[in-house]
Amino acid sequence: MSKQIKSDEVKKVSCQLCRKEVPLSEAKVAEAADYVAYFCGLDCYAKWKRRSEQAGQKK
Repeated sequence: MSKQIKSDEVKKVSCQLCRKEVPLSEAKVAEAADYVAYFCGLDCYAKWKRRSEQAGQKK
C-alpha cells in the first residue's frame, strides 16, 4: 500500500507577485545569486520581470 500525502502536508509557497499560495512542486522558480522567487504561473513571472527591468532602467 502506498502512502498518500494529505493536503495539509503539501508544502506551499507564495507567488512573488500576487501572493497566491501554490504547491512548491507546481511553482515556477526564478533564481538569482541571493534569493529565490516563486511564481504561480508564467503571467505573474512575466509581470514581475517587466517591473524589474523597468526599475533597473530608472536607476
